[in-house]
Amino acid sequence: MPPRSSALATAAFILVAATGCDVVTAGDPGAPGGSGSAGSGSASDSSAVLGTLEVVAKTGSMAGYSREKFPHWRDTGDNCDVRDTVLKRDGENVKFSGCNVVAGTWNSLYDGKVLDAPTQVDIDHMVPLAAAWRSGADKWTTEQRGDFANDLDRPQLIAVSAGSNRSKGDQDPSTWKPPARDSWCSYAKDWVEVKSHWKLTVTQKEKDALTEMLGTC
Repeated sequence: MPPRSSALATAAFILVAATGCDVVTAGDPGAPGGSGSAGSGSASDSSAVLGTLEVVAKTGSMAGYSREKFPHWRDTGDNCDVRDTVLKRDGENVKFSGCNVVAGTWNSLYDGKVLDAPTQVDIDHMVPLAAAWRSGADKWTTEQRGDFANDLDRPQLIAVSAGSNRSKGDQDPSTWKPPARDSWCSYAKDWVEVKSHWKLTVTQKEKDALTEMLGTC
């Protein structure tokens, strides 16, 4: 199961959509996400999947890239969107005003920080949009890129500290790793799962970095 599992994501989506976001408090201390995640599958499984990814000599061009070519966040009805779903799914004791998350607690996988206000939280794309563009998404349709940017079925979306998300930017593991070393295992597994599902390429340096991180599992 991915650390932010498809079943849980779907359940959260249904709850938010079905109620029209009329949720006042949503507490699920056992919900996975953040630094408590264990990663998906075993390290050996992830290593095997990593070995199937296409390795390219260098990353692709940024020519033609813009975030607007990856439409997000998708509307989920009654003024709710995918971002609301991730904040609810990854948080504990989350409180809403309509669809707006106004309180809760989030564990940031990347740096181990405990965040106690939604203004401290960013929703990060595990494989950044620009990194996806450089590794194959430039050839996709806008609809496919939208599916990628709003993917709740893979560990592609995660609530993390704003500082760690902005430090990461559009970098891959060859140039950026989470400051919290104990998250490397989960991070590498998630990265491999996303790249595998979406058939995105890796560079040799990226693959070497992922192998190093899987070695911490």
